[in-house]
Amino acid sequence: MKKLIMIVALLIALSLVSPAFAQGGTVKSATAALKDAGGKQIGTATFTQGTDGKVQVNVQVKGLSPGLHGIHIHQYGACSPTFAAAGEHYNPTGKHHGLDNPNGPHAGDLPNLNVNKDGTGALTVMTGRVTLTPGQTSLFNGNGTSLVIHAKPDDQVSDPAGNSGDRVACGVITADR
Repeated sequence: MKKLIMIVALLIALSLVSPAFAQGGTVKSATAALKDAGGKQIGTATFTQGTDGKVQVNVQVKGLSPGLHGIHIHQYGACSPTFAAAGEHYNPTGKHHGLDNPNGPHAGDLPNLNVNKDGTGALTVMTGRVTLTPGQTSLFNGNGTSLVIHAKPDDQVSDPAGNSGDRVACGVITADR
């Protein structure tokens, strides 16, 4: 009987695993091609699963306005027909928005992206709030996820998006195989 319960539990767990995992095993890295509203690629984001359970996020962009820009992982793996298709911030744990919010942050909240006067910017950050492996905070849940860059800085406290303004770039996060 104990063996049967273990088999049933395993089957249930496997049925909850995202298609990204069912099609080829563990995901160690992922990429998002960041595009502007005109569909032009303006950058790339990479996501690498660390052995410590944290994910390193590296973003490189060009062609954005200088200054700080809010940047977040969003709940759907879709950017078209408009960036609204990405949905809200990725928040599977039901927290409030903002890295400085005592009741937050969302799993998808990231520090602001700094863009230089020449329109280039980069962000490298480690986060333990998301994972590339199966689980509640996996970036490869049933809906997928995307990375969105906003026009203005994120204030890191106010719901739902830190007053970061319009969405100016988006990229669907896809597993590297």
